Amino acid sequence: MPAIADTFIGTGTPLSQQGFDTIAGTLAVNATSLWALLTVETRGFGYLADRRPKILFERHVFHKRTGGRFSATNADISSPNSGRYSPLGTGEYARLTRAIALDRGAALESASWGLGQVMGFNASKLQYPNVDEMIASCLQSEDAQLEGSSRFILDNPALAAAFRAKNWAKVAFFYNGEQFARNQYDVKLERYHDLFEVRGTPSIDIRSAQARLTYIGFDPRGVDGLLGNATRMAVLGFQKARGIPMTSELDDRTMEELRTAAGI
Repeated sequence: MPAIADTFIGTGTPLSQQGFDTIAGTLAVNATSLWALLTVETRGFGYLADRRPKILFERHVFHKRTGGRFSATNADISSPNSGRYSPLGTGEYARLTRAIALDRGAALESASWGLGQVMGFNASKLQYPNVDEMIASCLQSEDAQLEGSSRFILDNPALAAAFRAKNWAKVAFFYNGEQFARNQYDVKLERYHDLFEVRGTPSIDIRSAQARLTYIGFDPRGVDGLLGNATRMAVLGFQKARGIPMTSELDDRTMEELRTAAGI
């Protein structure tokens, strides 16, 4: 399993309506609250364009889990202090790969994974057999990633209660740590919640199409569930390449062709 898992490339199936509704019901929160959390944590999508889960490698966690024995020579991936994140999602995997070469288990436990950015060291507490199994589930689908997020939330009754009450400061504290205000996580959660209340929540169908377009090289400039100009241009490019009517719309024919092209 390690040789397979360490490629970190899986199916990457985008979120389904059934998967979203199931978790919203499990957590007893409305759609706007759940979308706010997902948007703030991973900008609304759990995968990179190459289908690897989005991650954030935490050097201070790696430092702690390895007793600081690598910090003197590898300060960018092992340090008592957080930071030194890569501006590119792929760059975080470069950092993770270097950490794996030093201590694989600690490295995997020191990254946050997928749609809800659950830390690897939580795997056993959240009833996964081990961190490899948690990551393996993240590779397959956003539904599985979201289910992992629900385990994390429900494992902390105070967090679950704050989420249901829309107490964003407490949600941010439990989800992002005591320094949450430095990055305005609470403010972002409240503002996205209010935005979705006014504008409506993202379309999962559009979002799934955007994910598939991303995977096959037609960049919609984000996976946000909104059919904007960038997404329409990506759709047009795909339709032209497939030899189907160029409408810029996500009609049934286009959606089926996207599923076929992406293999999911």
